[in-house]
Amino acid sequence: MNRPLRRVAAACLVLFGLLLVNVNWVQVVKAEGYRDDPRNSRVLLRTYERERGAISVVQADGSGRTAIAESSRTDGPLTWLREYPGGPSYAHVTGYYSLVYGRTSLERSEDEVLSGEDDRFFVRRLSDSVTGREPQGGNIITTLDPDAQEVAHEALSGSRGAVVALDPRTGAVLAMVSRPSFDPGRLSSFEPAEIRSYYAQLNEDPTDPLLNRAISKTYPPGSTFKVVTAAAALSSGDVDPDSSIPSPRELDLPQTSARLRNFGGGSCGGETTTLANAMRISCNTAFGALGLELGADALREQAEAFGFGDDTLRAPTRVATSVFPEDPDEPQTATSAIGQFEVRVTPLQMAMVAAGVANGGEVMRPHLVREVQAPDLSRLDQADPEVLTRAVDEDVAADLTSMMELVVDDGSGVRAQIDGVRVAGKTGTAQHAEGRPPHAWFIGFAPADDPQVAVAVVVEDGGSLGSEATGGALSAPVARDVMRAVLRR
Repeated sequence: MNRPLRRVAAACLVLFGLLLVNVNWVQVVKAEGYRDDPRNSRVLLRTYERERGAISVVQADGSGRTAIAESSRTDGPLTWLREYPGGPSYAHVTGYYSLVYGRTSLERSEDEVLSGEDDRFFVRRLSDSVTGREPQGGNIITTLDPDAQEVAHEALSGSRGAVVALDPRTGAVLAMVSRPSFDPGRLSSFEPAEIRSYYAQLNEDPTDPLLNRAISKTYPPGSTFKVVTAAAALSSGDVDPDSSIPSPRELDLPQTSARLRNFGGGSCGGETTTLANAMRISCNTAFGALGLELGADALREQAEAFGFGDDTLRAPTRVATSVFPEDPDEPQTATSAIGQFEVRVTPLQMAMVAAGVANGGEVMRPHLVREVQAPDLSRLDQADPEVLTRAVDEDVAADLTSMMELVVDDGSGVRAQIDGVRVAGKTGTAQHAEGRPPHAWFIGFAPADDPQVAVAVVVEDGGSLGSEATGGALSAPVARDVMRAVLRR
């Protein structure tokens, strides 16, 4: 064989070798990834032959379970149609199960259970194949309180924003609402053209209804972050609620000619005030001065103790990471101490801050799945509450609770009051873009003396009040209604 032929033969051998490597890479190494890819319609089509399990909520009075996602039999070539009785109220929790766009939210994170592919169903699958019994998926019972979920969804009607409510004792998610929402049923039909049309409509909507604002978007927290700053100050041992701290009308910021002002340019009643009163009236200059005294490292450490920087949270899918600025200078530290500059949080994170204070300083890992069931409704697994971190000690948590009660009793959060119930909270009005109305925040918990629910509410761009919006006027009433719905149980 002459040299050119040998070269051609060698090149062909190399190409065949690469082809074999690629086939093995695709069919062996990458097989699981392709199989689990939510865009893999072939896998999806096969699953329509099996009844997919239900996603349910438990009624507050314990009277029974209500499906918020379930499958119904059809006469068409695709046997089981996915339907969503929970509709837009639960859309960001259930997600959708689409022929065209795959799975999202709980439909994706719990797919192995719902589809019946979970390894724990192996014996049942074997039995089904022998007996001819129709295969079924397992069921997911969520932690959601249906009354609180519906109240939160209705309270945010016409606004862009989110509500998260937690059981501070366990970390169970009692409500998770994002507005605007969408109809998951329209994305889960058997009409590809209609699915694509509706998805395009949602995708092009500037209000981004597909986005779960509760866990996937971060915001400046504004004055709700003062709870974290106060926690750092109290934990230092140098400050207590009655300590006198500077509260000038304007705070001169080091290294710059800029000044930090209070909301509306007002004063905090004098050149000094107590920490408790600064919290009650949400005094910017007092907390800015406190931030300068504590320093960025202390503020960051305290924020991280509440869960900031944790990229392991899932509820039900990945939660965007809340952050405190990495290396702020002194002016930036002062503005960070009041929840501005580059502080960014999810509503879930701020609900965790409120829940941590409510739970005596321990932050529980949030979870949305209460119970996993086999197709025969037997229990396979149930949630086991887990401490995520200790944010503050019990004495500091008690002091924070007392100060947050003042906010609701006679401060910026009076509209969160519930008759006959002690409520603790903190308002926030977060500037985020020049010329845009502020985001309105409220975080809190109730009853303050025996906490059963902690909540965070954010309404984007001032909601219906525009530039006149404050957390106390706009978000506190929403939080009140959600907490009241939980307490009615």
